[in-house]
This record gives sequence, C-alpha cells and structure tokens, in this order.
Amino acid sequence: MNGQKPNVFMPALIGGAVAGILSGIPVLNCLCCLWIIGGAILASYLAAKDSPVSLKAGDGAVVGAFTGIFAAFIRLFLSIPFRAVEFALFRKIMERLSEYVPETPSEWKDVFSLGEGPISIAGLLLGLVLSAAIFAVLGALGGIIGMALFGKKTQPPGQGTKNETPQDAGHRQS
Repeated sequence: MNGQKPNVFMPALIGGAVAGILSGIPVLNCLCCLWIIGGAILASYLAAKDSPVSLKAGDGAVVGAFTGIFAAFIRLFLSIPFRAVEFALFRKIMERLSEYVPETPSEWKDVFSLGEGPISIAGLLLGLVLSAAIFAVLGALGGIIGMALFGKKTQPPGQGTKNETPQDAGHRQS
C-alpha cells in the first residue's frame, strides 16, 4: 500500500448501513447473504475511489469485515420493531392453515405462542454475535471481490513507481 492506509470507516459504515437495512426488512431478508456481499462491494468501491494508491485484496477483506459487523448491528436494531410484525404474520398464516386441516395437531398450539413473550437480551446478544461473525466473513468475501473489481489504480503514462531504476524507465520508453 506504499505506506498509506485506506480510510475504511466511512465506506464500511455506508456499505454496512445499506446491507443492514436491506437484510433487516422482513420481505427482503431472504437475500441476507447477498446484501452483505453487495454492501461490502459497495464499501470497497468507496474506499478505492477515495484512495490515491492501488488497494489490495487484504484491504478489501478489512473493509468488508467491518462492513459486515456494521451491518449486523444495524440489522439487529432494525429487526426489533419488525419482530412483532413477523410473528403476527406467521401466527395468522398458521391459523388460516389450521382451518383447512381437519385435525390440527396439538403441537401447533405451542407454535402459535412463539414470539409472544418479552424479547430476551441474551437471545439478542447471541444473535448479534453469531450474525456479526457470519456477516464479517461474508463481508470479507465481498470486500475481496470489490477490490478485485475496483482496487487497481492505473498510472498515467510516463509515471513510474518510486522504486523504479533508470534502466526500468529506459525499457518502459522503448
């Protein structure tokens, strides 16, 4: 990286916000892994665009991992209000389904009561840790893909690297 480190915070926050919002919305969360990878690619693009030097796959992995972690936090906070809506919809579907089944198993009554209790803090924290770990891995993958697409900077003709010898310059001009 030629001694310069890319700014990863803002690109990762923007990519994580996009991925977290899209993966937190109930209808769209079925594509959760795709949103995380896409958010990390977006973050890689933003980091590469602002960087004066070429970035490598490792830089993309770092940006992507931070993107995944930010997305996990945003998804958690966004999913709390939607949780009640999801369980109410699930319950309504199961009740309608039981109308068409002549003998509803007694176990279905237990399924209907899922999600009616208070939200468990331990459950939320466990979900956050697991999703942050999975999203960080997916984000690193997306970051590597993003840097492969956007990380290389082309140098204008006639400008070499700092470590170029006069002999290298002569070969380049011929």
